Amino acid sequence: MKIIRGAEFIEELLERDNSNQTDLEFDRNVLSIIDKVRSEGDEALLDFTERFDGVKLDRLIVTEEEITEAEQAVTEDFYRALHAAKERITTYHEAQKEQSWFLNPNEGIMLGQKVTPIDSVGLYVPGGKAAYPSTVLMNALPAKIAGVGRISMVTPPQRDGKINPHVLVAAKEAGVDRIFKVGGAQAIAALAYGTETIEKVVKITGPGNAYVARAKKWVFGDVAIDMIAGPSEICVVADANTNPVYAAADLLSQAEHDERAAAVCITTSEVFATELSKEVERQLAELDRKEIAAQSIEHFGRIIVVDSLQEAFDTVNRLAPEHLELMIDHPMEHLAAIRNAGAIFLGQHSPEALGDYMAGPNHTLPTSGTAAFSSPLGVYDFMKKSSIIYYSENALLEVADDIITLANAEQLTGHANSIKVRKAGYECVNNN
Repeated sequence: MKIIRGAEFIEELLERDNSNQTDLEFDRNVLSIIDKVRSEGDEALLDFTERFDGVKLDRLIVTEEEITEAEQAVTEDFYRALHAAKERITTYHEAQKEQSWFLNPNEGIMLGQKVTPIDSVGLYVPGGKAAYPSTVLMNALPAKIAGVGRISMVTPPQRDGKINPHVLVAAKEAGVDRIFKVGGAQAIAALAYGTETIEKVVKITGPGNAYVARAKKWVFGDVAIDMIAGPSEICVVADANTNPVYAAADLLSQAEHDERAAAVCITTSEVFATELSKEVERQLAELDRKEIAAQSIEHFGRIIVVDSLQEAFDTVNRLAPEHLELMIDHPMEHLAAIRNAGAIFLGQHSPEALGDYMAGPNHTLPTSGTAAFSSPLGVYDFMKKSSIIYYSENALLEVADDIITLANAEQLTGHANSIKVRKAGYECVNNN
């Protein structure tokens, strides 16, 4: 793993996801898929599934019989681990629930905020060759806790036309209402606009490949989305006392995701940097997905040596990483210095994988520098807020002239008139 000084690499890293932002051919392909689904519905979904996934289906919906079969196929160990994860994720996310509130700032005035769950959500879960039951839990459980009325899930089928049993069991345990065998941009279009089988939703969440991400961007506005997810990222801040074996393992845990995943370590110790570089190469050779991880480390992995922890934190805030591990002495003392990160892991015994599966906080996190302005997926993403305003006659009269003045300044005489007619009516009644 390459060792460098200076943080210029951070800017290169942040630019890595912009390569297809102006790829017109890519956009045309995505838009053609969306348009076909909108015009042809289920027929288009079945055609695309056969073309892209190599599976000829006779139906899109997963049946109860398939779910029962999946329940019989998974092990007791899986059930135990799934329930443990569900319990921790539920406990954490229940603390995020927001309540409606009201206040009375003056006599005759009531203001407030009404919090309401959204009506429906569509969860995208990557599938096909891979299986992500943890992603099911992380998306479905917050929606369920929020009180979403209808939760649908889409996921690509395997070559045999089935959905991975671990994914199906997780969906049932998390309270998903309906599951559909479809993936890619066509699945996003189906959720956004509806087909004969798949009802449209008001929000779409969940990660996917470049086609999924681009489709989410194009349907945004017709429906809400959680975020545009880019390749996975990890940043480890280390000092001379950090265990290089742990740090190397954590960097590689993200590098194995994708050739474009980023694995960065920022350290104040040149000795540690050398040890870490050697340890990454040693562990890399032992990974099942070493070809993928090797590409990630070669192109988007670096060990950056800095002069101080403050410089390290400044670099972190520029990067705004998806996952940040503070593998330094007394990490809590430095937490205030971190402004931009999706999830922050404190100490040497809090690896990123803990957050992926079992700790409780959501593992759907902002990537590509967007942690500078956005947050992890949470219960708040499945709720909306309405403002509540009540003024009595006297309370409105007290502010009437000011409203009229401001409305006239904006040349919105209709606004001003809606106040004037009330003021005149009140004055007329009171004078009589």
